[in-house]
Amino acid sequence: MEENTVQTVKRSFVGIVTSDKMDKSIVVTITTKKMDRLYKKYVTRSKKYMAHDEQNDAHIGDTVRIVECRPLSKNKCWRLAEVIERAK
Repeated sequence: MEENTVQTVKRSFVGIVTSDKMDKSIVVTITTKKMDRLYKKYVTRSKKYMAHDEQNDAHIGDTVRIVECRPLSKNKCWRLAEVIERAK
């Protein structure tokens, strides 16, 4: 018998931690550059995501990678995958 297993591709982003004041939670700001359709100029867009940080490992200014996961609370459906670079 063969089981039907669905393997999903989880999204991941690299961003900067902007808040670590909560217990086991961080706020990560993701910035992207997008072309404006009318003026044909690149505009910087930023969005904030709440992510789960089990060991309270990340701190403000760290560059981190977050990956998608099941909903953990009302606002959290991302978790910390790794700390890429520590803040100085």
